Amino acid sequence: MAASGATTAGDEVQVSSESVQLQYSVILEHLVGERRRERPCVELPKGPLGAMAAPQKSKEEKLVERVMESCGFKAALACVGGFVLGGAFGVFTAGIDTNVGFDPKDPYRTPTAKEVLKDMGQRGMSYAKNFAIVGAIFSCTECLVESYRGKSDWKNSVISGCITGGAIGFRAGLKAGALGCGGFAAFSAVIDYYLR
Repeated sequence: MAASGATTAGDEVQVSSESVQLQYSVILEHLVGERRRERPCVELPKGPLGAMAAPQKSKEEKLVERVMESCGFKAALACVGGFVLGGAFGVFTAGIDTNVGFDPKDPYRTPTAKEVLKDMGQRGMSYAKNFAIVGAIFSCTECLVESYRGKSDWKNSVISGCITGGAIGFRAGLKAGALGCGGFAAFSAVIDYYLR
């Protein structure tokens, strides 16, 4: 132990700085000194654009990838996400609305907790359905427009926003459809500008 520069005192092991420097200098000589030797370079297969090649995907992985990139899956995912977000938004807005549970026949009566919760649930469900429909239409049209154009840029969201807004607004008439198209397209362009 004394030769290596380490001494023991009870359970403690102390290493002198001389032995650490000696070990470090020996390693350093093999890495950058005169005793340095070349290491064999292992050639890895190259992928596209010089990147490392990815392992081959199995049939199951390719199937899952195709399903997840399909327009139907994207629309279903947006529909579920819109339903959850819309429901939460509806319950939140019902919670801060002072007219929840209000009876116009008897304005001085205080609504019960059951009536308030029922009204909050109805509003949450209404918002959830609307958000789910908008999310599914927008996501599906954006995927279809992207597939048709073969590009992924801001124009896809503007075109699909116009289609979605026009389809929703057209139920109230031609003018409402045109306003819905323009408004939703502008909103989609702004959101796409900030997210990309």
